[in-house]
Amino acid sequence: MSFILSQFVKEKRKSLGLTQEELSSKAGVGLRFVRELERGKTTLQMDKVNQVLKLFGYELGPVETDRNNLIHEES
Repeated sequence: MSFILSQFVKEKRKSLGLTQEELSSKAGVGLRFVRELERGKTTLQMDKVNQVLKLFGYELGPVETDRNNLIHEES
């Protein structure tokens, strides 16, 4: 999941011609956070991720999953 998110943010940023520094400034998050996000760090604050995604017209939210599949995958 984090790889998909990191690639999405990086591609969107580049398509808008923004540097990581410009993205961090526009989103109101630190440069370090943007770098960690684009590297696929698995533990990030969702509110900060949403600050970045908001610039692209997106946000993170709950996605319904089949709990039975999750239980069987862990076995």
